[in-house]
Amino acid sequence: MQAKSSPKALPQDRILDAAMRVFRRHGFRRSSIEQAAAEAGLTRQALYHHFASKEALFRAVLERLYEQGLAAEIAAAKAAEEAGLALADILVAEIGARMQSLLASLKDSPHTEELFSEHLAQARDLYQSYSSRFADEIATTIARVCRKRKLTLESGITVRELARCVEMAIHGTKSAFPSMQPVDAFLKQLETMLRMLIAGAMTPLAKKSPRKTGVRK
Repeated sequence: MQAKSSPKALPQDRILDAAMRVFRRHGFRRSSIEQAAAEAGLTRQALYHHFASKEALFRAVLERLYEQGLAAEIAAAKAAEEAGLALADILVAEIGARMQSLLASLKDSPHTEELFSEHLAQARDLYQSYSSRFADEIATTIARVCRKRKLTLESGITVRELARCVEMAIHGTKSAFPSMQPVDAFLKQLETMLRMLIAGAMTPLAKKSPRKTGVRK
């Protein structure tokens, strides 16, 4: 369970931290504004000053989770690239960091599946917007690594298409693990799919012909 916010934290941060704990503890449907206010050490009226409804609060929690996931993804890609890892390894690290960030917020919650279901019902537009941003980040990584290392994609495959296929692989893995549990199995299956996808999309490096030795006759 995440530690409670510092009393000196900004009011909105305190509320979002508290709301995340409440949603994780009770799920969306059984949570209330009153519970979130009490968890944050505020009155209901004070919380309403920041968020007009439970739905608005839930949406704000989701948006912050997505932003944290995006930041984790960017940092992991940079670290993996600086370490000289292969493109597949970079993407596995990048997407793994994103998913780990999102899953950490729901660790040990008995309501994970409900919360994933509700986030599509309550904030589908937010989900779609961030799916696009995640795909853009993947495309940026692929393009940058290919440019720096002079890698090429198979004929007919564009960077944007490959990034979109990567996101589809993520969604496909989610369908096999609706609540993304158990985490290790989910991430392992996702890694396998990503490595297969990248391997099939890249043009094999040309092999150098063996140098001939000896005197030509």
